[in-house]
This record gives sequence, structure tokens and C-alpha cells, in this order.
Amino acid sequence: MKLRLLFTSAFFCCTFVNAQKAETFYKHDKYLSSDKLEGRFPGTKGNNEAAAYIKKYFKKYGLKEFNKSYYQSFKVFVKEGINKMKSDSVSTQNVLGYIEGSDPKLKNEYIVIGAHYDHWGWGGQGSGSKKKEAFAIHNGADDNASGVSALLCILEEISKQKVKPKRSIIFISFSGEEEGLLGSKYFVNHLPVPKDAVKVMLNMDMVGRLNDKKELYMGGAGTFPNGVELMKKLQENSGLNPVIHAGDVGGSDHVTFYKESISAVGFHTGGHPQYHTPEDDIDLINSDGGALVAKYIYNALTEIANYQEDLLFIKQN
Repeated sequence: MKLRLLFTSAFFCCTFVNAQKAETFYKHDKYLSSDKLEGRFPGTKGNNEAAAYIKKYFKKYGLKEFNKSYYQSFKVFVKEGINKMKSDSVSTQNVLGYIEGSDPKLKNEYIVIGAHYDHWGWGGQGSGSKKKEAFAIHNGADDNASGVSALLCILEEISKQKVKPKRSIIFISFSGEEEGLLGSKYFVNHLPVPKDAVKVMLNMDMVGRLNDKKELYMGGAGTFPNGVELMKKLQENSGLNPVIHAGDVGGSDHVTFYKESISAVGFHTGGHPQYHTPEDDIDLINSDGGALVAKYIYNALTEIANYQEDLLFIKQN
């Protein structure tokens, strides 16, 4: 039987003003990728300050806490030489909260939307830096201050909705992604809700460098019913040219969910020579493009949270 695909939100294009969102996107990215935070390496002051910044906006826009906290703390083992550190175990945290769904039944199902906020700090031997000899701040304006900026823009817009989506939505910013998806692994292994209640995960990693062709890449669109069709439909009037893959799930935090048989879609705007180098800075960020990407993913999130069909996991080859 063919599943019905209904679009309920009319994509909310009128409420998501690009010029305003571009300015907001830039503001968040500029702070998170500033030298002050020294590359947001787990266990550092800069990483903790980034977490506090995200928490401030989670609270401002009305997210509810799990277990009376916006933080989910965990340990990360740091190899000697990375970020001027000796071999040690350090503490870091995911930042998370949720919006309760408006439907009495469907509010017990959850959509997760996330983006990691950590990066490589000062780099160094043993790190993922492409320039290990260049001991300098790796600000990660695209990787992944951009994803967090989009996350906060989306949350701000969701907070304005008088009637919230039917399903509940968990907003989360992971730490420890660069060290091996550690934050998302910890979250999936310590879920604050039943695992079978988590239906879809949307992840943004490097969405700040939209190219001239306006290409937004995504993998995993086929991991839930009619996902590819939805993403194609959302292209209309989006100002983007989505490159949609049913599979090709990718290599960021959403993979953790996919491996646990949770539908997962990863979004990015493509690689570039500044990836994992000290040159990934704010002056190369396309804030107008980031606002377009945030609008598109906001529409996808709203549609999925209001989905008329059961959200079932579909494994991809």
C-alpha cells in the first residue's frame, strides 16, 4: 500500500525572513568561532563557554530540561599532544532540551535535531587537524559553529509557533564529535526518553559554505517513509538545489542514530580546503546561505514532527 504524503505547514516561508535570519546566523557563528573560545576543544574553558552560550538560548526560547538540567556530562579521553594537553580524561557535556508536542498521543514520540559544537582547539599532533605543524586556533566557523547557528535559528522560529508540532522535539548540541561521535554515542546510550519513542534524527554539520549552485547535500532521506519525496517537495521556493540521497548516510553524529535503527538525515553544504585547518574562519561563512539552509531544515523538521504516517525506520544499502 502506498503511503500518503501530506504537507501540513505550507513551509512557513512567510515567517522565516531571510535577511533577519542571516544576521542572526552570523551573530551565533561569529561568537562560537571567535578566538576567545580557542576552538572549543572538549575539557577546555572555550568548550564550556560555548556550551553555556547554547544553554542560554535553549532557555531563552523555552526548551524544557531533562532531569532538571540542560547538560548531559560525560568523559572524553584526550591523546597527548592535542591542544597542548597531556594524555588525560576530561569532562565535557552535550547541551539539550525539548519542546513538548501538541498532540495528546504523538507527543510521546520524539524528533531529534542536532549539531555538534566542539572542534579541534589548537590542533597539534594526534588531532584531526590537516595542518598538525601549524599550532594555531582552529576556530571551526563552518565545522561546526555553522550547524549550531542553524540549530539556534530553527529553535527561535519554532518558539514563535502558537501551536507547536504534534510530536515532541529534542534539540541537542553534541560535544566530542571530532573524537569519534562521542557525544551522540553517549546520548544514544543514555537516552532521557524510551529508545523506541525516538523516530527521526536530523543533523547539521558544516552548513555555512553554501556554493553558487545553492547545493544543500543530504544523506539518509530514505530512512523514513516518503523522506525523499518530502525533501524534493521542500525544494519549491526554498532558494536551494538540494542534492538528496536516500542512503549515503555519511559520517557525523546522525550515523550514531542510524546504527541504532533510528531514521537519520545529515545535512551539509560540502567540503572545502579550509576543513580542519586554522583557516576555517567567520570571514568565509555565507550567512545568507546559512539562513536559507536553516529555513529548509526548519520546514523539514516541522513537516516530520507533524507527519500523518507512522515514522518507521527504513534501512538503506
